[in-house]
Amino acid sequence: MNAGTTVVVIVAVYLTLLIGLGVLSSMKFRGGAADYFVASRSIGPFILFMTVFGTTMTAFAMVGSTAESFEKGVGTYGKLASASALVHSASFFLIGLRLWALGKKHGYMTQIEFFRDRFESRCMGYLLFPILTGLLIPYLLVGLLGSGSFMAGVTRGAFPEAFASTGGSVPPWLTSLIISGVVLSYIFMGGVRSAAWANTFQTLVFMAMALLAFVIISVSLGGFSAASAMADPAKAIRVGNISELSFFTYLLIPLSVGMFPHLFQNCLTAKSAKNFKFMLIAHPLGIMVTWIPCILIGFWATGALMPGTEDPIVPHSAPANAVLGLMVGKLATPILSGFVAAGVLAAIMSSLDSQFVSLGTMFTRDIVVHSFGKDRFNDTTMVWLARGFISFMVLITFLFSLAEPRQVFTLGVWCFSGYASLFPLVFAAIYWKRVTKAGAYAAIFSTAVVWFLLFRASGYGANGDYLLSGMMPVTGMFATCILVLVVVSLMTKSPSNDTLEKFFPSK
Repeated sequence: MNAGTTVVVIVAVYLTLLIGLGVLSSMKFRGGAADYFVASRSIGPFILFMTVFGTTMTAFAMVGSTAESFEKGVGTYGKLASASALVHSASFFLIGLRLWALGKKHGYMTQIEFFRDRFESRCMGYLLFPILTGLLIPYLLVGLLGSGSFMAGVTRGAFPEAFASTGGSVPPWLTSLIISGVVLSYIFMGGVRSAAWANTFQTLVFMAMALLAFVIISVSLGGFSAASAMADPAKAIRVGNISELSFFTYLLIPLSVGMFPHLFQNCLTAKSAKNFKFMLIAHPLGIMVTWIPCILIGFWATGALMPGTEDPIVPHSAPANAVLGLMVGKLATPILSGFVAAGVLAAIMSSLDSQFVSLGTMFTRDIVVHSFGKDRFNDTTMVWLARGFISFMVLITFLFSLAEPRQVFTLGVWCFSGYASLFPLVFAAIYWKRVTKAGAYAAIFSTAVVWFLLFRASGYGANGDYLLSGMMPVTGMFATCILVLVVVSLMTKSPSNDTLEKFFPSK
């Protein structure tokens, strides 16, 4: 076998093991909707952390951060990863823990169910569902585009006859198709429980493989100092790469975790409030372990040469999304490349599964069941409705991935910006009694319009350097949400006493 074939075989074995784990976890499936959607709220602290952390560490964190560091420098860590380490844990404490308590008390399984009750509106789901789904599709694309780019890089030139049109590498569409099929197979069987088990395994794999890739590449380039000396010094500092306003307004983007529908659903699986303690402590450490190696690899790639030659490892014409795959594929042995490839795919799939399950849950409970009445559907029917919609969304996402690709990091930033801009809504719903239904509707609609207008102005993500008066576009969206939410709420009637007592009990 040549190097590329070895990588493909190892990845195939890994994917087979993952399907097997899905089959094993599905044996614990109890058959009800509560088990399929929130694992009967029985997940312990370790699996809860692994699920939540694995869900946040997508292709954006591994493939995307390496690509961004290659293009913009090591400031990539400061502008997003270090902020995420703190903001994520704060959001889990302020938002996740509180939503878990409300979800357990009132039986919520989705964000929309919470917002519908909190704002006394039966129709809120019809506005929120398309927005949350529309924002989640780019997030899903980040995973599929990242997996395709990485495998294309790590198998470059390995199959000259079979894949001549892609320079002998496994074509991105084929990787995306296989990944979509594997993820669908195990979440189809066991829902959130299968996703939680798979994520625990995959999170351990990608954290270990990120460190392994870092060590392999560092040693191959002559050590940490030698690798850093080769890199383009202009990429080591902020000057010319990012402005102060842009840097500091990046701090808003990690707030997206407070509005991710899949993280809301993952938090609801916790067995008790105590299970959040481990996650709050371990999450920042996990981000550090994952992001630092990938960002340094991207930085080294700016000037790294093949050992003993003057040939650059990453050609200037190479797409940024393929940097991690090229570095691993050219500097590691085929077997080690295969293990690292499995780790990268593990990071990607550990997000896709939870995202697809959340879409199926929202469609089933917030659109179908809510529209036609809960009494018309038994648990088995609801599970099959979710499976059908999940299958449909997997197909749609795959088809979107065949279109002209955008850089993974840029696409991820736009997706996260949309969710982050709605953070004031969930924060106000939990902590501000005076927020009203009219304020919520106005804030959601106006924020969505601003997001779309700015996204269009950026060429639908094609302009990765698009700024709003020197700031990240999320600043305009976030400010719009706060302003409209506060002004309209103060101008309209307060929520009923029954609603206030339900969410802000006097005792």
